[in-house]
Amino acid sequence: MSLKSKEVEEREGRRVSPTWLRSARGYATETEPLKRTGLYNYHVENGAKMVPFAGYEMPLSYGSIGQIESHKHVRNSVGLFDVGHMVQSNFLGPTATSFLEWLTPSSLASLPSYSSTLSVLLNEHGGIIDDTIITKHSSAAFYVVTNAGRRAEDLAWFKARLAEWNQGDLAKKEGPVEMEVLENWGLVALQGPEAAGYLQTLTSFDLRALTFGKSAFVPIDGGFNLHVARGGYTGEDGFEISIPPAQTEEVVKNLLSKPPVMMVGLGARDSLRLEAGMCLYGSDLDESTGPVEAALGWVIGKDRKEGERMNFIGKEGVAKQLKEGPLRRRVGMIVDGAPARHGAKIFVPGADEELGDVTSGIPSPTLGKNIAMGYVKNGFHKKGTQVEVEVRGKRRAATLAPMPFVPSRYWRGS
Repeated sequence: MSLKSKEVEEREGRRVSPTWLRSARGYATETEPLKRTGLYNYHVENGAKMVPFAGYEMPLSYGSIGQIESHKHVRNSVGLFDVGHMVQSNFLGPTATSFLEWLTPSSLASLPSYSSTLSVLLNEHGGIIDDTIITKHSSAAFYVVTNAGRRAEDLAWFKARLAEWNQGDLAKKEGPVEMEVLENWGLVALQGPEAAGYLQTLTSFDLRALTFGKSAFVPIDGGFNLHVARGGYTGEDGFEISIPPAQTEEVVKNLLSKPPVMMVGLGARDSLRLEAGMCLYGSDLDESTGPVEAALGWVIGKDRKEGERMNFIGKEGVAKQLKEGPLRRRVGMIVDGAPARHGAKIFVPGADEELGDVTSGIPSPTLGKNIAMGYVKNGFHKKGTQVEVEVRGKRRAATLAPMPFVPSRYWRGS
């Protein structure tokens, strides 16, 4: 296929997957067999195209339904994603709040019960080991979801830090913390503007009370009582539902029992999250990147930016960026012509001065424009700034744009 025909294809929105695929390939090795979620057989039986992702065999798409059609269905109606490859864990014990506040810069002590927050695990230099969703059930019980592609690194980090913590004075005085990994548990994400209305037909629980960032144990038709958190990775209203291993397939069949919900694969998940301005670990985040430069400074609690409450691992690196500003910043951009992909260089227009790199990029199915995110030198990060991006050896004009590219529609109450 010629370069010209590829560019036309990309502008028409039929080729949208390389961002997540680039990260995924780095997670699978010839010596490590791919894992499967509890829905693997269901995916295959329903015509899914299975691909390697984060060490798992995961569905890219289903049957003749393409990525763009699936993407638009979630934006306009409701779709169901298998995200059972994610690592689900419980942290339990009298000092669980203090332990997790040592590992992250978030204000968990003041987080209400059954509330969630995006956070980051930081290394000693303030770099991001992983991004994570932390749900507080009580001061002594937290439910934490981390990325499958960082499973080995995260679990090793948790194990080492737990051993260190439980030998400390606070744990010896008030009690230790235990970690329970929910192996083989299912996790599905029901996403889209019709998600709440659809799920409400399957439960007596009043979902209007479950606003964005809140969770509850919700009775679902069929005799199930499941942990349901309002949120997701698409920018749309939706729910993430955790399911015991023995119930996963039955629950999913129940969730798919009526129209208009349909299963959606990884391809659409990546384009939806990028339109929503959300990061993909391994592309947009890594251990050399801190939360301030990654435009995630908001996950740092206001009471944790100085003084005795700034007592988390990596605080020195974070404090330096808060005080002096980072050397670079994560930005969004609209790119003319062909879409920019991961690794594309960003320049000052008409000059050889390199400003940074693109980390994710696609033709947006919703906007009909090429969108991307990346990092540029501090000072060149203002919205509306004109830059150039090198795509296949040719400079393309680009304009820095606010994220999310597509406005979020989370349910925050009437």
